[in-house]
Amino acid sequence: MSTLQAHKDGATDVVQDPTINMSLEVIVIPVVDVDRALRFYRSLGWRLDADYEAGSEFRIVQVTPPGSVSSVIFGRGVTSVAPGSAQGLYLVVSDIDRARADLVDRGVDVSEVFHNVYDNGVQEPVDGPDPERRSYGSYASFSDPDGNGWLLQEVQVRLPGR
Repeated sequence: MSTLQAHKDGATDVVQDPTINMSLEVIVIPVVDVDRALRFYRSLGWRLDADYEAGSEFRIVQVTPPGSVSSVIFGRGVTSVAPGSAQGLYLVVSDIDRARADLVDRGVDVSEVFHNVYDNGVQEPVDGPDPERRSYGSYASFSDPDGNGWLLQEVQVRLPGR
């Protein structure tokens, strides 16, 4: 049996080669008002995949961002997690300026584009895109009406193996 070596902070873990593909399909986000969340995500241009209700205690809505193979689910009776507690949800875009402008045109309150610098191991956001426009280096953020936090991340060239 072959193995892969994973390195992090000088430590080595041996893991088995994957034997079956696993695709991330859905992320659940907690919301207060299902209809308000549906209007918001549809206003972003996200596709409505499902809206299923079973009585007054259960409703599940599934939406998918343009070009994504993964979807987002929210609803009533779907999760016990506090609304707005989903943070750091990434949307990868090829052009951060165009993506930000599109969201602003749709009425979304989006941060200015920023990049991070590291000073003594501390990450600090700095205004403007990554000075070298490196993939994975430029961001903008926004939240849905419940406070679930999204990050746009610019990626023009993916790292090897992705």
